Amino acid sequence: MADAPVVAVRGEAYREAAPELARFTVTATARDRDRETTLTRLAERAAAVRALLDAAEPAVERRETGQVHVWPVTKRSGDRVVAYQGSVSTTVTTTDFTVLGDLMLRLADQEQVEVAGPVWSLRPDSPAYREVRQAAIADALVRAREYAEALGARVIALRELSDTGMSAGPPMMVKAAYARSGEQPELELDPAPQPVQASVEARFTISEPVLG
Repeated sequence: MADAPVVAVRGEAYREAAPELARFTVTATARDRDRETTLTRLAERAAAVRALLDAAEPAVERRETGQVHVWPVTKRSGDRVVAYQGSVSTTVTTTDFTVLGDLMLRLADQEQVEVAGPVWSLRPDSPAYREVRQAAIADALVRAREYAEALGARVIALRELSDTGMSAGPPMMVKAAYARSGEQPELELDPAPQPVQASVEARFTISEPVLG
């Protein structure tokens, strides 16, 4: 087998999978000339955000407090403090897309609260990754057989298989549409399909070619 002819091919596969996760960021801010007032308002607004997220469970799979930022605001001409400003950010992950739009609107309706997102993605252990890897291997085998047949030979055995990389597409932001029915706003979200790509390199032993 060491001297048997070998064909080397590259197998590739591309799929688009429905997203499994949606992440968005909620930022509560406060500003006042008095430092204590700023901190009190910031704590109250952050608590209001937490209460809404508590009420949204179990739709909220995960939430993480990001940066807490409090700083003095000074005049350009000197170091005199003219106000204090603060912000608290929370990253929210959900798998229930049916309540996502309503949750984001309820959060955005709070005083001095900013909502950004969502970003759609797949889970790290999503079956989509396994499926696209298997499809890349199948593609490599098809190519090897085609080359072997062109030479009047057939594939006998696999000698080597290497994974040359798998990639998911960049995070996809939201496509949003706003609609109003009376005084109740609605936010319709279109989950963005997630591109998944895999490639392999394989070497197959083939039977002796029939040339000429």
